[in-house]
Amino acid sequence: MERLHMNNVREIIYRLQQGQSGRQIAKDLRVSRLTVTKYHQLAKQGGYLDGNQNLPSSKELLTKLGPAKTPPCPESSVAPYKEVVERFLDDGVEKMAILARLRDDHGYTGTYSSIWRFVDRLRPSQPEAFVRVHTGPGEEAQVDFGSVGLLLDRRQDRPRTAYAFVMTLGFSRHQYAELVFDQKVSTWIACHRHAFESFGGIPQRMVPDNLKAAVLVASLHDPILGETYRRMAQHYGFMISPTRPGTPAHKGKVESGVHYLKRNFMAGQEFANIDMANDRLQVWVREVAGIRRHGTTGQAPLALFNEREKAALNPLPIYPFTLCEVRPVKLHPDCHVVIDGSFYSAPWTYVGQDLEAYIGERVVEIYQGVELLTTHPRAKNRGEWHTRLEHYPPEKAAYLERTPVRCQQIAETIGPATSKVVQTLLAERPLDRLRSVQGILRLVETVGRHRLEAASARALYFGDPRYRRIRDILNAALDQAPLPESPLSSSGTTYGNQVRQFAFARSAEEFFGTEGGEL
Repeated sequence: MERLHMNNVREIIYRLQQGQSGRQIAKDLRVSRLTVTKYHQLAKQGGYLDGNQNLPSSKELLTKLGPAKTPPCPESSVAPYKEVVERFLDDGVEKMAILARLRDDHGYTGTYSSIWRFVDRLRPSQPEAFVRVHTGPGEEAQVDFGSVGLLLDRRQDRPRTAYAFVMTLGFSRHQYAELVFDQKVSTWIACHRHAFESFGGIPQRMVPDNLKAAVLVASLHDPILGETYRRMAQHYGFMISPTRPGTPAHKGKVESGVHYLKRNFMAGQEFANIDMANDRLQVWVREVAGIRRHGTTGQAPLALFNEREKAALNPLPIYPFTLCEVRPVKLHPDCHVVIDGSFYSAPWTYVGQDLEAYIGERVVEIYQGVELLTTHPRAKNRGEWHTRLEHYPPEKAAYLERTPVRCQQIAETIGPATSKVVQTLLAERPLDRLRSVQGILRLVETVGRHRLEAASARALYFGDPRYRRIRDILNAALDQAPLPESPLSSSGTTYGNQVRQFAFARSAEEFFGTEGGEL
């Protein structure tokens, strides 16, 4: 039979001293008559009903009753492995791993619950003490996202999972809240801007949860901040103190705010769409959440904000932080990413990799993680190309640097014949023949200017200024041989605007003789 609380035992003895019947006591105290009979006998044995109207103390009753009987507890299925479990615990092995090792190495057939109960009795956990952090006016704000269920998206005409963005000021507990459909960086930034504008100022420090939008790598001592959030912090002049991983108590103010919004504002409500829900939410923040008596501060958050915290916030900058979008992009083999139908170059060493484009109103920045790779002015029209030659491999960049105009300028420094060759080749289909022209100009690196000029003159003389012909002239050292004194026969064909001359290997007299008659 389960022992009653000492206060109830004393109440039974008191009622017996007052002459109340056992039946009535059982009815009033809602206990069984057997329980009343048990303590009636105890009262008689203790002499509490012999005209002595003094009630025994709880300590005295506990001494007479002795320790409470504990219910029988069967031996744990883990008990035979106690020494093994203790060794595992000393080595820091977790309970789930202990279960797996006992099964694999010792043939244990019990459950995880048995392991958990046995370890809890063997090594009782000590409750962790927390220090409540108090912040002054304007010193800190905590911020987080929380899922609130489905809401209608009018733009897509379908219900979507919605999230509540909540920023709570640490001193007054006044908050800003907004419902959104995603947790993207652009949404995170926009919600911050709206919150600052709602408060009319900026707190000195922001404590975000370890969201991907805010913190790329959650680390206790060296958090790597998302580049966009870091830039926003510099623009508005606040510090970022990410939450320590696995310590929800460090952001309890905003988490309680998220839970309060879900229980008080969202619970039992139906909204036509997210826009109407946001309109109602702003009213709720001011007229419900803002005027309630807060359980910790004992004051209304909105009144405390207006009286003491608003004036302590840092002023808003003249221009708000703007970020249109952050978009994942891939660097294609042509060393460009595509954004809204326009093309932006990035270093060729990142071809095939997934990058991020930070798209501003006037500038596009391309990042690989937290590393800025390049910056371009944002294209005004679709189809624009923004290219930096240094983003190509060296051999490709050298090719592109020699445009038709540049090739003509280089040829003029070599000599008139080379200039004429380049002019002739680029006269028709310049883009198709640009590679040949570049090949001719590169020959100067191996043979020098004088030999290339002589080879070009010879190629022009014979009407064939192609790259292969000039190369063959140089390879055969014909550039060093003198040209014939007079041009060859005018018979021939044209190459571009040049007449290509053809010479007969034998004279006509050898074919027909001096008396050959008319042809």
